[in-house]
Amino acid sequence: MRRLLPLAVVVLLLQGCQTVSNTYDGWFGSGPKQKAAELASFETRATLRVVWQGNVGGAQRIAFYPALGGNTIYAGGAAGQISGFNTGSGAQQVRFEAGKPLSGGIGFGAGLILAGTASGEVLAFEPSGKPLWRVQLTGEVLSPPTGADGVIVVRTGDGRIYGLNAADGKRRWVYQRAMPPLAVRSFAGAVVSRGAVFAGFPGGRLVAISLANGNVGWEAVVALPKGTTELERVTDVTSLPVVEGSQVCAVAYQGRVACFDLIRGETIWARDASSVAGMGIDARNVYVTDDRGAVLALDRRGGASVWRQDRLQGRWATAPLALGRYVIVGDYQGYVHVMSRDDGAFVARIATDGSAIQVTPAALDLSTFLVQTRNGGVYAINVQ
Repeated sequence: MRRLLPLAVVVLLLQGCQTVSNTYDGWFGSGPKQKAAELASFETRATLRVVWQGNVGGAQRIAFYPALGGNTIYAGGAAGQISGFNTGSGAQQVRFEAGKPLSGGIGFGAGLILAGTASGEVLAFEPSGKPLWRVQLTGEVLSPPTGADGVIVVRTGDGRIYGLNAADGKRRWVYQRAMPPLAVRSFAGAVVSRGAVFAGFPGGRLVAISLANGNVGWEAVVALPKGTTELERVTDVTSLPVVEGSQVCAVAYQGRVACFDLIRGETIWARDASSVAGMGIDARNVYVTDDRGAVLALDRRGGASVWRQDRLQGRWATAPLALGRYVIVGDYQGYVHVMSRDDGAFVARIATDGSAIQVTPAALDLSTFLVQTRNGGVYAINVQ
């Protein structure tokens, strides 16, 4: 039985035999297995404008995240190119080669540019691009390292999260969790907030870990596995949790979306949902892209439905970005869709380079966001 399976492909194999293919391989293959919804017509009520664009090389079969560090957005491609662009003008402030293929996008933490490789190496660079250190870990690094307060946080594909010393990469702590027989391979790492590390795991668990020493503060159940077969019981948190105010929320594939008290880990509310793409949050709502591509808005206080936008089904929308009055997703054809935060109605759309937008758009300021495409296009887009 294979232990880990690709996230967006989600072609689940049991004992070497293909049994189901219920999402799509469009990020890493030919296109959606589910028929993609045609682009809906609508009355344009917002203006989208590309402020600047660049290119950092293709992502190949990997989901590459960009990272924001001060007034610079750092992005990279699978071949190892890393570039830093001024968030306002797009001027290239730094460009360098990591020296080897990369596997998990670019991170920024504790003042360092960070990257990982499929062989388990973590690379740290000064903002100028000068190499600072590299360390070897036990498993492939599929998500961007991050960090704060002198600690670099790295997640590996074998169920471990490492806390490394930002100055030299030496290990300060490691958290290890047993992996189930069958799991969805995830490109999500961990979220560092308020001195804690929040991460979701196979089996529907969300864990809060001390950034300083790796001690577990609490563990919460997002969803419990159901069903009789290993396939039916795959209930994994495959996306990043989100933090807002006193809450942290997460969503599981074939499970639930749930919000918890940030300090104690107590469940505030939960409701059935299934997502591999993930979620966003603002002061009013939680936004989830479900495993059919529909975008849901749920009241943050109790989980009640606010609206549902189902005209993106089969287009494999990214997790939503909540930005002011808008909710923003990208899709497998490189389109950016903007919805009203109030009712989910489409208000604007813009095309990029035609290749998939694989990860959540990243906010640059109160009205500008960034998307990175599979072909390496980096687009800063303003919405008014």
